[in-house]
Amino acid sequence: MVDAEADISDRWRDLDKLLSRPGNLVGQTFDPSPDLKNDLRQYVKVLVVGAGGLGCELLKDLALSGFQNLEVIDMDRIEVTNLNRQFLFRLQDVGKPKAEVAAKRVMERISGVNIVPHFGRIQDKDLAFYNEFNIIALGLDSIEARSYINDVACSFLEYDSEDNPCEETIKPMVDGGTEGFKGHARVILPGVTPCFECTIWLFPPQTKFPLCTLAETPRTAAHCIEYAHLIKWDEVHGGNAFDADNPDHMQWIYTEAVKRAELFGIPGVTYTLTQGVVKNIIPAIASTNAIISAACALEALKIATGCSKMLSNYLSYNGVEGLHTKVTEFVRDKDCPVCGPGVLIELDTSITLQKFMELLGEHPKLLLSKSSISYQGENLYMQAPPVLEEMTRSNLTLPLFNLMGKVPKGVVNVSGMARKDDKKISCTRKLRVLFKGIDGVTDMDMASGA
Repeated sequence: MVDAEADISDRWRDLDKLLSRPGNLVGQTFDPSPDLKNDLRQYVKVLVVGAGGLGCELLKDLALSGFQNLEVIDMDRIEVTNLNRQFLFRLQDVGKPKAEVAAKRVMERISGVNIVPHFGRIQDKDLAFYNEFNIIALGLDSIEARSYINDVACSFLEYDSEDNPCEETIKPMVDGGTEGFKGHARVILPGVTPCFECTIWLFPPQTKFPLCTLAETPRTAAHCIEYAHLIKWDEVHGGNAFDADNPDHMQWIYTEAVKRAELFGIPGVTYTLTQGVVKNIIPAIASTNAIISAACALEALKIATGCSKMLSNYLSYNGVEGLHTKVTEFVRDKDCPVCGPGVLIELDTSITLQKFMELLGEHPKLLLSKSSISYQGENLYMQAPPVLEEMTRSNLTLPLFNLMGKVPKGVVNVSGMARKDDKKISCTRKLRVLFKGIDGVTDMDMASGA
C-alpha cells in the first residue's frame, strides 16, 4: 500500500528544487525557500477563463504546478464535437456545463487542489469578483472575450502623479491562444508590458463577405450562415440585437442557414460550423493546446514565485512543418485607451451624471452606451442588476463633481457597450476627469491630463 503523504511529497520534488535553489536566471525579488511552495498553495489565487481545449489543459497544468486555489469560468455546455481534444470530458458529460465538469475531473485526479467552477458569462461577473485573483489565465477562443477580460484587468491599474504604474494595482494576465498547429503564449502586466489592445493588430481582420453575394449568389456554407446572421436576422427580428452567446439565437441562425443552403443546393451547413462562422472560432488541435498551456502555466508560476525571469513578452509556436518557436518583445502603447493612464475628459462642475453618460456616447475615443459608472470602488450608477439600478438612479440628476467628493480631478471607471468593427462589445474604460476652474488644477494638469 502506497503512503498517501509520501506520494504527495514525491509529487512536488521538482517544484521544491526549483523554489529552494538560487540561480542566474531568477527574478529580481526571488528569495529561494522551501516555504515558497506552501505560500503558492495557500495565498495565490488564479482564475482560468475558459474551460475548452486550452482551458482544460491550463487547469490540469496549474494544479500540477503547485497552485491549489483555482477557479474557472465558462458559459458553454459540453458537445460531442468537444471530446476529441477537451480531454477532461466524456460522452456521458454531453450537455453539462464545461466549467463544472472540468473542475470536478481535475479535483478527482489531483489531491489537495480546490477548483471553484462558474457557469455563466464573463460579463455577468462584477469587478469585485475579478479583483479577488492574483493572476488571470486566459484560454479563450474569441477576440471579444479576450478584449473584455483585458479591459477588466486594466481597470484596476492606477498611476502615480508621474504616470508610473502603481505596482500593487497591476493585475497579471497570462494569455494563450491556438489556431490549428499554431499558437501563442504571452504575459500581460498592465502598465508595464503591452496589453491586448496595444497589440490588437496581431489578429488578422475577420473575413467579410460582400452583401450582394450573400443575398443573391451564395456559393459556400459560410455564405448561407452569414446571410442568416447579417441579413435575415434583422429582417425578422427588427431592432432586437443578435446575441452570439444565446443558444436560442444561434439555433435560429443555424435553422435559417440550412433553409438557405437547401434552396441553393449547398452542402455542409452544421451547427458547429454556424458557431464557428458567427463567433469566428478557429478549430483547435490537442497537441497545440498542450504545448501552449505548458508555456502559460510556467509563466504563471514565474509570476507567482519569481523563480525565473518572465517571458518578454510574446511567444509564438508553429508546428505546421517541424517545430519552430520564437520570442518577440513588443512595445506598449503609452497612449493606449485601455492600459494607459486614462482618456482625459474636461468638465464643468455643473455637469450631471446623466449628462456625463451622454457625453461618453459622443466622445470619439469612447462611443460608450449603456454605461455603468464607479469612482474609488463606489457605484455611482449601475445599469444592472435592477436592484442596483434602482439604488443608484437618484444619482443621475446630481452633479458628477459632487458625487466625486468635490475633488478637482479623479479617475472614473466606466463599463458599457462600445461599437467596434460594426459590432457592439462589452468593455471597461478608465477616464481621467478634470473639472474646470477649480483650485488645484494647474495649466500643466490641463495640458497633460495628470
